[in-house]
Amino acid sequence: MGAARPKRTRCVWLVVLLSLLTMSLFPASSRAASNPAYQARAEQLLRILSAPGGEEAYFSSLFLDAVPVDRWRTIAADLRAQHGEPLALGAVRTDSATAGQVEIRYERATMGFTLVVAPQAPHMVVGLHIVGARTANDSLDKVMADIADLPGATGFAIAQLTDSGPQWLRAHRADVQMATGSSFKLYILAELARAAAARERRWSDVMPLGPKSFSGRLMAWPDRAPMTLHSLATAMIAESDNSASDTLLAALGRDRVDAMMATTGHADAAKALPILSTAEAFALKMPANADLRRRYEAASLADRRGLLRDATARLTADRVDLGSVAEIPTAIDSIEWFASPKDVIGLLDWLRLHGGDALPILAVNPGIPPADAKRWRYLGYKGGSEPGVMAMNMLAQARNGRWYAISASWNNPAARLDETKLVALMTRALNLLAE
Repeated sequence: MGAARPKRTRCVWLVVLLSLLTMSLFPASSRAASNPAYQARAEQLLRILSAPGGEEAYFSSLFLDAVPVDRWRTIAADLRAQHGEPLALGAVRTDSATAGQVEIRYERATMGFTLVVAPQAPHMVVGLHIVGARTANDSLDKVMADIADLPGATGFAIAQLTDSGPQWLRAHRADVQMATGSSFKLYILAELARAAAARERRWSDVMPLGPKSFSGRLMAWPDRAPMTLHSLATAMIAESDNSASDTLLAALGRDRVDAMMATTGHADAAKALPILSTAEAFALKMPANADLRRRYEAASLADRRGLLRDATARLTADRVDLGSVAEIPTAIDSIEWFASPKDVIGLLDWLRLHGGDALPILAVNPGIPPADAKRWRYLGYKGGSEPGVMAMNMLAQARNGRWYAISASWNNPAARLDETKLVALMTRALNLLAE
């Protein structure tokens, strides 16, 4: 149910000596390569990617121990199959005399690599990592069309955030209420930020962990373990930890979290309320609770609230059998957390203006490959996923200071989703906006 960290798409580890995930793909502060040995290895990369041969003279023995020649040739062939033939060396940037980033222009895309060479002659390549791809002749309209073509139903919106409100740049079914999975945790974060700003709470306040839910790191922690509100919020957003979110929902008060929907301009709160805990939502999806689910689906808002109070004992995490709902979409049109892309962008805009210490928490997990995230001055993310449901929501500040929000939801009640497809599409959208 939680989307702790999306799967990386087309991001193949080839690094041997160094972990270079935090490198930016051609950040503005990088300087042109000035080391002749590094420049030479960058130029030779085009040939190594183009056809088999010469690997032993290019890669160090340590690299080839980890990535044998046959494996390398398969990777290079896969890149050619996906992007066409490599055509030319693009930009080369260095972070030191031995490490930097290299662009290779293929027929259908420009690929970015981090390249690391040994400091001593003959400066063999000791590390190589694919960090991103930009599709040739790509556009936001093409991204929107690809999102619309995903099987099932999708909603998508991009807005520039201004003093006068969101200015809509692209929209596809942006007013439609969609199942959004763990995206609801943004409302909990917003209420916590509001309470902290009003001095009703402090981020450093300590509270006991619980009620715990299924899945997530904190599920295995001791009951009632003392945790700060800041630590709980970070686990809830960066890891999508369900125990953290259920603890905060109970501590802050469901009524106050529900009120944040109106505060941030949710267009159909009657469909979305009350905000369910993760334990309640998935307990309602259980076959053993089919009677409760039918009553909940048919009830008014007041009656839904009453049912949650009266059936508390049947709606706890220990009543959730994940095997019953982990493989197929279950009640995603009725027992869910609903919002439209425009609703979520309104929420992200509220957090931009009032989030305070919530903003660094949103930025812990950027939701896309780090090299792509580094194109932005700031990138905050929260998504959600479960069988048949996926959502990705980004708050971004460009290097020129402009703010943007992007929200996409994908629902299919008939089948599981290929989550890597939406990650790739959202990465494309963000890269295009960052240019």
